[in-house]
Amino acid sequence: MREIANHPVLTTERLRLRPLTSADTEWWVRLHADPEVNRFVGAYTEEQAADRLRAIEQQWTERGHGLCAVELRDTGEAIGRCGLNWWAQYQETEAGWTFARAHWGRGYATEAASAVLDWGFGALGLARITAMIAPGNAPSAAVAARLGFSPLREDTLSGKPVTVHALDREGWNGTTVGSTA
Repeated sequence: MREIANHPVLTTERLRLRPLTSADTEWWVRLHADPEVNRFVGAYTEEQAADRLRAIEQQWTERGHGLCAVELRDTGEAIGRCGLNWWAQYQETEAGWTFARAHWGRGYATEAASAVLDWGFGALGLARITAMIAPGNAPSAAVAARLGFSPLREDTLSGKPVTVHALDREGWNGTTVGSTA
């Protein structure tokens, strides 16, 4: 996969997070095809995925951050996505994570999101990062709680209800499980 020039690749003990690009379209569709995975984030056609990935590339260019493909460092297998997404309508930067079902329950979401938070609060200097979690998504709510997020408000994202969780830089424990390469 091609990488976006001048944007960091984050690494942890087990993971590599690289900026998503339009070259990831087929993989994005496959990731979101599983009904258990897309239950809260939705499925994508190839056209919808291509549009979403172009928007992610644009966000990397304009804001210097965006969503990343999460790959296993040992094998290079893409197992999910995690990163920062700017929501203009809320004027907020969200940390988001979605992983293939075969990789649930192994701590990958917490590990990847921790690296993203270190980067967001550190190198990017963000004061607050949110996480928008659909009602009933207990695993994502548990990841958010492990990372130190607290519920902030109820809201709507793409016409669906979400609980917006927030974490301020001062509340981040600074536990570095990742680095930038």
